[in-house]
Order: sequence, then structure tokens, then C-alpha cells
Amino acid sequence: MKNFKLFFFSVLVVSGLGLSACSTNPATGKQQFTALMSPQQEIQVGASEHQSVAQQFGFVENAGLNAYVNEVGHRVTSDTERSDVQYKFYVLDSPIVNAFALPGGYIYVSRGLLALANSEAELASVLGHEAGHITGRHSAERYSRGVVTSLGAGILSAAIGSSGASQALGLGANLYMSSYSRSQESEADTLGLRYMAHSGYDPQAVPSFLYSLNRESSLEAQLAGRSGTGASYFSTHPPTSERVNKTRGEAAQYPQKGTDNVMRHLKAIDGMVYGDSESQGFVRGQSFYHPKLDFTFSAPEGFRLQNSPTQVVASASNGAVLLFDMAKNPGGMSAAQYIANVWLKDSGVQQVEPVNVNGQAGATAAFAGSVNGRPVTIRVVAIARGDTFARFQIAIPQGASAALVQALRDSAYSFRSMSASEKNSVRPYHLRLYTAKAGDSVASLARRQPFTQLQEERFRILNGLDANEGLVSGRVYKIITEN
Repeated sequence: MKNFKLFFFSVLVVSGLGLSACSTNPATGKQQFTALMSPQQEIQVGASEHQSVAQQFGFVENAGLNAYVNEVGHRVTSDTERSDVQYKFYVLDSPIVNAFALPGGYIYVSRGLLALANSEAELASVLGHEAGHITGRHSAERYSRGVVTSLGAGILSAAIGSSGASQALGLGANLYMSSYSRSQESEADTLGLRYMAHSGYDPQAVPSFLYSLNRESSLEAQLAGRSGTGASYFSTHPPTSERVNKTRGEAAQYPQKGTDNVMRHLKAIDGMVYGDSESQGFVRGQSFYHPKLDFTFSAPEGFRLQNSPTQVVASASNGAVLLFDMAKNPGGMSAAQYIANVWLKDSGVQQVEPVNVNGQAGATAAFAGSVNGRPVTIRVVAIARGDTFARFQIAIPQGASAALVQALRDSAYSFRSMSASEKNSVRPYHLRLYTAKAGDSVASLARRQPFTQLQEERFRILNGLDANEGLVSGRVYKIITEN
């Protein structure tokens, strides 16, 4: 989580705006679009939502990396159908593999996506695709339908339907937009491929990066013990075999002599933070550490911790969920007053109990709820920390064992300040370049990385290596280090 402030994406509804019309210019062969939302409106929408993106995610403060992404982006968008759009490119301080576009020419890629890409051409394929969504007015269409929402309420859904319970269970905000339609994805693929190929890049980078994205998505699902992909690039850009095959066929129609600029891309991302950044805190094993905000807590064994800009979620396959975030203390309330009068106001909760968490005054309450339609007991814990509250929401499945209930309680009660040694030892991971030597293997390099699960799979996907592909002596590879 980025900091204790809660930032919410607005649900923007622009009334009275229709969809765009599309036709093909017979002279150029290019598709041309008739916009029903004015360019001025698009600029206003994009500028407003850009501030929300900046607040929630933050941007990478690396002048060289930002200049690189901007150069590639402007090269790819130098000849789109929207000459009225001034494209702007930003690198999100996020480990999630993600990219998206806002009306008005705002295009974002994450640190996670830059790390996954293995060439400048693959980055160009993503930027071109997002520009295609702007050209096709897909982002403007989705905004006119109010598609920016908070995911928080979907994590724990109250069964009692009160506004207070909704507030308690709708904490935090992740960027989430409804998926593009199949026709919109197809159109953006076609446009983006043309943009990057006409800019001199290898068109085969489009299907190759889609292949890497599919592998990364499967890896994340495997690590999480689920079949879905969560709130990532594929939430808004659904992967289909039809889409991959289509881009392969279309790429074959372009000259195959375009540039990849592999080493330029690798040098641009060399030393980049990988995974959680210092401003967001760190997941390390079963614990979460935030040196800047001076706290740590641990999740039960078997739970997977996932960090986002505004909240930390620990979940298990049995349906148990623990959600942590922080909120302002309005008016110097006690934790019990805050739960009763603000957090669970009008919820009907009968009893709020004071608690002591490692010398910190807190309070707790419980009520009936549901997660994904399954009945649970939802317990909330608020811990006073100056002018803020540390908050836990815990979903305990019906029929949970006494051991699980105790483990979840212990997790919330493990919240404490960090020691000086902990603050000095917890640091971000970095992406480094490594030149393979004789005797190196995928297994030996994978073991150098600070991961305990699926080490070889992580290394192969990070470097675009197939299952049985070995290392080439003298070739440069990406490796994740602890310093």
C-alpha cells in the first residue's frame, strides 16, 4: 500500500454522448473515426482522471527510463488517425503487469510490464495497442458509460445491505475498467500493429509479447492458487487464442526486417525496482513491512499476501480473507467510537469491544456477511495510531476450525512498529542484467533470485525462454536481486 490516504477513482458518467463512427479512407486505406465526444471533453476527462492515477499509483522517478518510454511512445504514435491528440506516456510505480489508456491521449505502462518485455519492439507493441484504443475511441466510450469502479466492495460483500457495512467492506480502490469488447480488442490490435510496424519495429513483437503475457498470467494464477487472472492487464485486455492467432497472421503481412532493439530496452530497465517499491511497503514471505510508515504484520501460513497502492490482502483457498488498510481518524475518536460511529455506522452491530494490540489501543466488532456468495463471519479491527487507524477486515468461513480462527486473530494482533534492524534490512528487489557464462544454467541463475516458489518458471517467463530452452553463453539475461 502506498500510504495511509484513501484515494478513490471516480465513477464518471458523461451523459448525452454517443459512440464513435468508423469508416475507411479509400485514398489512404486508413480507418477514420467520427468523434461524438469533443476533443475538448476528452482532454478534460483525461486530465481529471490522470490526477487520480497519479495519486493512487504514483510514477517512477527515473528520468532516463521515462525519457525512453516517451521516445518509443512518440515514435509509435507519430502517424495515427487522431492528429488532434497529443499523446502522453507515463510509467506507473506498480509491479502489476498492466497498461491502459485514458481519453485525451494519456497512456500508462507499469514497471511490471517493462520488466516482462524483452525488447523495445515489444514495448512499442503495447504502446501502439493502447494508442489504438484512443484512436478507436474505445477509452472514451467506456468513460461515457461510467466504467471506472472500485474493486474494494467486491472483496467482502456484506449480507446485511446497510450503508455502514458497505463502507466497511468497500475499502481502498484498485483501477479496474470493464473489459474491452472483442471487436474493440481486434481493432486496437490491428491499429497498434500498423503503428509499430510503420515506425520500423519488428511486427512479430506483437504476438511474441502476447505469448509472454499469457505465460505471466498463468504463472500469477498458479502462485495464487486460482484459475483467474485478477486485476491486471488481462482484466481489460482479455487473452484469447483467436486474438493471438489473428495478430500472428496480420504481422506476417508486414515487412519482417523491423528492429527489435533488445539491448537498448534491457539497458533502459537495468537497475529498475522489481516488485514492491519503498513507497508501497514490501511483502516478504508471510509478513508485510512498511518502513516508511513504521509497521509490520504477518499473515497465517497458507495465505498469499498481495500488496496494492491502497490495501494489502491475504487470502486462502478455503475462502478466508484478511484485508488491511489505513484511514484518517476524524476528530480524535477512540477506536471503539470510530467503529461504532463511522466505520460501521447504521450497520446494526450491537457490540464493539476494546482491545490492546502490542500496547496500542484498538477495538473490534463482528457481524454476518458473505464472500463470493458463501456465508462468513466478518470481524473488523481498528487500531489507533496518532491521527490514523490501522484497519483489518477478516472474513472467517462458516465452520472454520478453531485453529484458523485463532490464526486470523493472531494476524491482526501481530500489528506492531518495526525495529531499527528490520527497517535497515527490508529493501526493494531490483532487476539486473547478467551475461551468461560457460557452465551457467537456467536452474543455477534462477536459484540466485529471492523467490522460494516456481523459481525456474519465473526466470524463463521473465526472459522469454520456452520450457526446454537453455542459456546461451555470452547472451544477456534479466535476473532479480536483493540489492
